[in-house]
Amino acid sequence: MTDTEMNSIIMSTDGQDQEKQNSIMVPIDDMDTVDSDSPHTVDALAMELATIQQSAKKIAIIGSRNLPITHQQMIETLTSALVMQGNTIITSGGSSGTNAAAIRGAMKANPDKLKVILPQTIGQQPSDVQDQLIGVPNIVEHSDRAMMTLADASRICNREIIDDCNQLICFLSHTSKTLHNAVQYAEEGHKVITVFYLD
Repeated sequence: MTDTEMNSIIMSTDGQDQEKQNSIMVPIDDMDTVDSDSPHTVDALAMELATIQQSAKKIAIIGSRNLPITHQQMIETLTSALVMQGNTIITSGGSSGTNAAAIRGAMKANPDKLKVILPQTIGQQPSDVQDQLIGVPNIVEHSDRAMMTLADASRICNREIIDDCNQLICFLSHTSKTLHNAVQYAEEGHKVITVFYLD
């Protein structure tokens, strides 16, 4: 064997060693496995993605009544912006806090893009809530819940609001059990959810 042939073999072997050093091995047995529920998961993700990409959505805004004025102003501004983008806002009545701010924001931008679902009837709302609802064109009342406690009626009302929306925006504290239940219900319904914690 000549020196030239020997050098050629050495260079070829060095090149193979270098290729081995530069390559990365990925073990396939450690990769996530796909279980039998995956088609449903893929369908749910596709549905959520489609909701996010919609130009106009039905967005539920609910949350705590105990909010500082700066938070209320932020919610009002956010709601107005969402309505101006063509979205419909769904909320419930409220003399203060999240729902009241959402109503004010939507009414400023376009009252026709606001839907207010009450836990009971307008007559059962405090006078300041009744005053706030003057001029709201789309109010849903529930006289069938007139004999319920407000807490029970509100729980059902939150579910009705969530059932009617594509996306939920919720403002709550970590101790808000009713609102946490509402968020969990929205998760089970594969809604797009944005949660703002206030504490």
